[in-house]
Amino acid sequence: VLAESNPGRYGFLWRWFDEIHVLLDLLLQQHYLARCSASFSENFYSLKRIPIGDCRQQPLATAGLPKRQHWKSLLLLVLVPYLKGKLEKLVSSLREEDEYSIHPPSSSWKRFYRAFLAAYPFVNMTWEGWFLIQQLCYILGNAQHHSPMLRLAGVRLVRLTAEDIQALEKKLAGAISSQTHSIKTQVQSAVRKVLGGIAFSLSTGLSVSVFFLQFLDWWYSSENQETIKSLTALPTPPPPVHLDHGASSALLPKLKTVCPLCRKIRVNATALSTSGFVFCYRCVYSYVKTHQRCPITGYATELQHLVKLYSPES
Repeated sequence: VLAESNPGRYGFLWRWFDEIHVLLDLLLQQHYLARCSASFSENFYSLKRIPIGDCRQQPLATAGLPKRQHWKSLLLLVLVPYLKGKLEKLVSSLREEDEYSIHPPSSSWKRFYRAFLAAYPFVNMTWEGWFLIQQLCYILGNAQHHSPMLRLAGVRLVRLTAEDIQALEKKLAGAISSQTHSIKTQVQSAVRKVLGGIAFSLSTGLSVSVFFLQFLDWWYSSENQETIKSLTALPTPPPPVHLDHGASSALLPKLKTVCPLCRKIRVNATALSTSGFVFCYRCVYSYVKTHQRCPITGYATELQHLVKLYSPES
């Protein structure tokens, strides 16, 4: 919301969204692994992680994981999804550039470039198949883990016992009862209560948020189709006012078939979903990739907002 309302000041939040998200996720998972021996979602479903082994007595959830399993779990929970998402975005971008010959690779890298794009679907299929086979083995009772990540981390999931729940409650109660009457300790206790209240609100608000999102999906997709159709039947509103009057801004040409950037007849016409203006694909791709905004309106824009238009003959 901040990036779209004020792209000049808060546009970095959009551009670095993945990095900010992975940092917050790292702090969240570190807190729950250290406090409850489980990730956030695993603790939500009353699960905990214990090291793989034939130990007769399971350690309590408050004891935490051994350092090796702890750091492995943290990296596999946070780093692997981040790298996988980045790789998928890179492959999508390379396919777009290769399809329309935008920034073609040099001759020395061309074979590697093509081989990477050709091999990625098979690597991804192997990765997803690995997870599917592991889940099937777990369902059939032939494996202790439903995910290969747990095996790589050297842990397995078990249910929280009554002793675990009592230990977690005692740990929380002990932190509250250990306070003294000094002003410094009272301030620290108040800060702990506020942070605990915020954490509890976030945890309980998760299920409420999921329900609210499902309600919105139902509201807009099933019961209100007639209302949506009536709204889409309204006449098309006028284009937005030109917001960027700088020397390098692209003013609209008189002919609608001319690209505002290169001032030539459009090739591979592509519209921006953020503003509705149409350009050549190569022109608008390069511009949006560099400036992250619409050339006409200045609205915050990313490559995912490019919409290719096809003529009826094609």
